[in-house]
Amino acid sequence: MTWGDRLRAVRMDVSPLRDSRDFRLLFAAGTVFYLGGMVSYVAIPFQVYRLTGSNLAVGAIGIAELVPIVVFGLWGGALADHVDRRRLLVGCGVAQVLLTAVLAGNAFRDRPSLPVVFGVAVLLAAASALQRPSREALMPRTVRIDQITAANALTGFGMQLGVLVGPMVGGLLIAYVGIGWCFVVDVVGLVVATLLYVAMRPYPHREVTTPPSLRAIRASIGYAVRRRDLLGTYLVDIAAVLLAMPIVVFPALAEQVFARSELLGLLYSAETVGAMLATATSGWTSRVHHHGRAIVLAAAAYGAAIAVAGLMPDIWLVALFLMLSGVADMISGIFRMTVWNQTIPEAMRGRLAGIEMLSYSVGPLAGQVRAGVVADVWSVRGSLVSGGVACVLGVAATAVALRDFWGYDARTDEHAVAEREVRRAAGEAVD
Repeated sequence: MTWGDRLRAVRMDVSPLRDSRDFRLLFAAGTVFYLGGMVSYVAIPFQVYRLTGSNLAVGAIGIAELVPIVVFGLWGGALADHVDRRRLLVGCGVAQVLLTAVLAGNAFRDRPSLPVVFGVAVLLAAASALQRPSREALMPRTVRIDQITAANALTGFGMQLGVLVGPMVGGLLIAYVGIGWCFVVDVVGLVVATLLYVAMRPYPHREVTTPPSLRAIRASIGYAVRRRDLLGTYLVDIAAVLLAMPIVVFPALAEQVFARSELLGLLYSAETVGAMLATATSGWTSRVHHHGRAIVLAAAAYGAAIAVAGLMPDIWLVALFLMLSGVADMISGIFRMTVWNQTIPEAMRGRLAGIEMLSYSVGPLAGQVRAGVVADVWSVRGSLVSGGVACVLGVAATAVALRDFWGYDARTDEHAVAEREVRRAAGEAVD
C-alpha cells in the first residue's frame, strides 16, 4: 500500500456533504451556530465579572442555566418526537435571535443591567435545550444509514471548529470593539443558521407520534435502561465527564504547578485540537462495526491520557497528552453517536437525544466539582491522575458488566437491522 493509499484510507469521509443537500444545510447551520454561540459564551461571563467583580456571580450563571437545560432538554426531546422537527428548529432559532439581540442592546447601554443578562441567559439556555434534540434527531434522516458514522465525524468537526475559533473571536472583539459586538456577531450567526433550517425540506414523522408528556419521557428512559448497548454508551460517557474531566484545574496547573500562566490558553485548546485531528483522520471509522469495543477502548485511552498528563514534568508534554485525550474522546463520541443514530427508533429519537443532554449538562458540572475538590484536598496533579485512572476502571467495569455492549456489532445487532429495514420500507436509501 502506498502512502497515498494510506492517506485516502484515513482522511475524513465527506460523502455526506457531497451527496445530501439537507445534510450540507444542517452541517453549515450547526457550525455557524456553535461559532456564534462560543463568542457569546466568552462574552456573558466576562460581562458579568465586569459588572460585579465577583467570581461567584460568574459561576452562578452556569447554575442558573442548569435547570432550564435539564427540563427543556427532556421536554424538547418529547416535542421532537411529536411536532415537525424542522419547524421546531426554526422557531427556537427565531427565539434565540431575539433574545441575543436583547443582550446586544443591553451591552451597548451606558449601564448594562445585570438582571437582564441573567434572565436572558436562562431563556437562551431553555431555547437551545428545546432545539438541540430536534437537530440531533433530524440528522440521521438526511443521510444514508451507511453514512451515519461519517456524518457524525463531520458534525463533530464543525462543532469543534466553532469551539476553537469562537472564543478567540470573542476575546478579540472584547479587547478591541467591546462586548456588545460579540452579541451582534452571534445574532448574525443565528440568523444565518435559522435561514439554513428554513431551506431544508420537510421531514414528516414516519408513524403515529406520541404527544409530549411525563409518561412519554419516562417510557424513553425505561427503553434506554433496558437496551444494554445504549446503557453502555451512557455509562461510558458519564465515566469520562464525571471522573476525568480536567478543565477546572487548568488555571492552577498553569500558574501554581508550572508558573506559566501565559500558556493557560494552550491547555484549554489542546483537547479541541485533538478532537479536530481525530475527525480530520476519521475515514477509517466507517469500516468499524464493533462499535461497543471501539467506544470502550477509546474512552479508556481518554482516561489514560488524562492520567499521564498529570504526571508530565513539562507543560508542553501535558498539552500533548491533553491533545491525545481529545483524539480519544472524539473517537468515542463518533461511535456513541453512531450507535444512537443507527439503532434508536425514529419515534423515540428526540426523547433519547434529550436524555443524552443530561450527560452533556449535569455530567461536566459534577465532574468539575470532583476535580476541584480533589485538587484542593490532595493536589492538582493528584486530581488529574486519580480522575484518569478512575475513568479507565469505570469504563472497564462497564464493559465487563454489560456484555451486550462489548459485543455490539452493527451488522447483526437486532436494533440496527430493524432500523435498516424500516428505512428500506419507507423508501429511504440505506447503502
